Amino acid sequence: MNVIIDLCVVPLGVGVSVSKYVAACHEIIEQAGLTSELHAYGTNIEGEWDAVFRVVKQCHEKIHAMGAPRITTTIKAGTRTDRKQTMADKVNSVKKKLA
Repeated sequence: MNVIIDLCVVPLGVGVSVSKYVAACHEIIEQAGLTSELHAYGTNIEGEWDAVFRVVKQCHEKIHAMGAPRITTTIKAGTRTDRKQTMADKVNSVKKKLA
């Protein structure tokens, strides 16, 4: 089953700036070959369910290995079975309505 998630991983106990942790997680997503879109407060990721959630686990493992003692993660996930839809399809649908 394909899924689109909005992922926000926040390391705790590492100070105010978390960009190096975001970058490390983004590299994991890219290495997995998943389609993703980085935004100001997270990352949208699409792909096969197990591959997407495997990446979430790998992000947690990497960030802990970088020294973060705690992580809080917010995930919004969406699936559909009536038709195939990508992140780009969803955005383009709204843009067409705005035009």
